Amino acid sequence: MVWTVEFSPEAAKDLRKLDRSIARRLLKFLAERGRRSVDARSFGEPLRGERPGAYWKYRVGDYRLIGRVEDKGMVVAVIQVGHRRDVYRD
Repeated sequence: MVWTVEFSPEAAKDLRKLDRSIARRLLKFLAERGRRSVDARSFGEPLRGERPGAYWKYRVGDYRLIGRVEDKGMVVAVIQVGHRRDVYRD
């Protein structure tokens, strides 16, 4: 099974702002994990807060991908991309 990755317009913009080598590393991470994993939750961690488990974080070095996992379509919807010091701020 292969997971599909979709980026929100904001996440795509965040990705374009990053250095190319970092952006490639993030995309490679998603592609490799999506091909090998049956469950997208197995390589991420749930975010804590008001709705635990509604959003997931994926760690790639000092960078984070924040997204939702949609089981019925086998989609990881990335909603935010950024450095760990900034990505959790509103």
